[in-house]
Order: sequence, then structure tokens, then C-alpha cells
Amino acid sequence: MDDTLFYDTLRQGLWVATLVSMPILSVALIAGLVVGLFQALTSIQEMTLTFVPKLAAIVGVFWITMGFMTETLVSYFQNTLIPIIAGG
Repeated sequence: MDDTLFYDTLRQGLWVATLVSMPILSVALIAGLVVGLFQALTSIQEMTLTFVPKLAAIVGVFWITMGFMTETLVSYFQNTLIPIIAGG
């Protein structure tokens, strides 16, 4: 395996990881901002108030985007990694 193929495969893998993690991370960020704003406005400093809504939002988005994540990872594996493994 030459360096160009290695770095191109690594770049594609990092891009796939970014695409797969973006929905969950963006929802966690938005939920954290909303809960933080709510806590600042109401002066409620409860730890579970921060944790539970974020966890619920993350689980919900994971459940909704699970098909997209699986399809993206399987496509990357079948179209990129298996030909490299089989060819070398």
C-alpha cells in the first residue's frame, strides 16, 4: 500500500466519521444550549435537568438516524476497505 492510498483512505474514513457523528453532536449542542438557557432564566441548578433532556434528545436522534449511519458505514466498508483488503 502506497502513501497516497493510505492517506486517501484515512481522509475518507475521517469524513465518514464526521458525517455519522454530526446529527448526534448537533442535537446534543442544541439541547445543551436550550437547557442551559432555561436554567439561567429560572435559576434552577439541578444536575438531572442537564443530563436527562440531552440524553433523551441524543437517543431519539440516534434512533431516527440509525439507518443513515449504518448505510454510510457499510457503504464505506464495502466500497473502500474491502477492495483494498482483497487487492493487497
